[in-house]
Amino acid sequence: MSKKDYYDILGVNRDANEDAIKKAYRKLAMKYHPDRNPDNKEAEEKFKEAKEAYEILSDSKKRDAYDRFGHAGVEATMGAGGGGGGGSFEFGDAFSSIFDDLFGGGRGRSNVYRGADLRYNLEITLEEAARGADKTIRIPAIEECETCHGTGAKPGTQAKTCPNCNGSGQIRMQQGFFSIQQPCNKCHGSGRIIPDPCRDCGGTGRVRKQKTLEVKIPAGIDEGMRLRHAGHGESGVNGGPPGDLYVEIHIRQHPVFEREHDDLHCEMPISFTTAALGGEIEIPTLDGVARLKIPAETQSGKVFRLRGKGIKNVRSQAHGDLMCHVVVETPVKLTDRQKELLKEFDEISQGNADRHNPKAKSWMDKVKEFFGT
Repeated sequence: MSKKDYYDILGVNRDANEDAIKKAYRKLAMKYHPDRNPDNKEAEEKFKEAKEAYEILSDSKKRDAYDRFGHAGVEATMGAGGGGGGGSFEFGDAFSSIFDDLFGGGRGRSNVYRGADLRYNLEITLEEAARGADKTIRIPAIEECETCHGTGAKPGTQAKTCPNCNGSGQIRMQQGFFSIQQPCNKCHGSGRIIPDPCRDCGGTGRVRKQKTLEVKIPAGIDEGMRLRHAGHGESGVNGGPPGDLYVEIHIRQHPVFEREHDDLHCEMPISFTTAALGGEIEIPTLDGVARLKIPAETQSGKVFRLRGKGIKNVRSQAHGDLMCHVVVETPVKLTDRQKELLKEFDEISQGNADRHNPKAKSWMDKVKEFFGT
């Protein structure tokens, strides 16, 4: 049975830092620790998986080997213990089958690496997130050299097999009773020597460029979501597959609306008169203007829901709602006549406060009860 991906086990991204990895491991360890799950074989297995994943990803060398070669690279860096039985044991023998598969052993194959993944932060408007959009981005990328087609050798020439390691990329060093296998110091583990390197890439087989890419933004995409573009990361080494590009979406702050998943929220100021007597007001939406009927005696903070006026879910296609938060605006810069009318209105209201200001009356009653008056 093939092993699970260590990043998937811990539930972290491949670019997660040490703190994120440690935090994810602690969470799983607390959840699946045998002391908390007695006689639970499934929890025990998950605890072992998390422990193994953390031991690899928390070690920079082991993590680098895992990122490059997967579980085979991890086994190579960890080594293998010697068991009983006859015959001599060499450290190089423990790794030979793995390195033969990865590097071609003595058959002259060079190291083949997958290109690195790239991330691009793309900022879009709320309208673009709601309706979808086509965006053109330019990204720095390392691509295969067009002059030498990734060989690293000048056109008309070719790389030669390293005479020091015979193309295996590995040499064995004898230390006492042990034989240790390590990368060749002449070809740096590639198994090849380039006598006449390509001028454009300096023999690396790759060049840095600016690449233009069309990105289709699906309607309903939300903050932090990522769009994967397979094969648009950095090019591989020695014919290896390219990495992927991940476009991470960030939504620019909107002057009117705030987004909460598929719902939109906005504040709508209304006049004191409209709140008291009722009326009809215009509400902005992403699709234009809607009309909202305000009932008489509406209080500040009242929320009106306009169904289907939110954002379409990127997966289910169902629309969210628009939540309109009413704010009763206190009039400012009053004229003398306005002040006179308001004072007259207040005097009339105070004559029957229980009826006209029930919340204020109730609050005052509670205050009096609290102070015992």
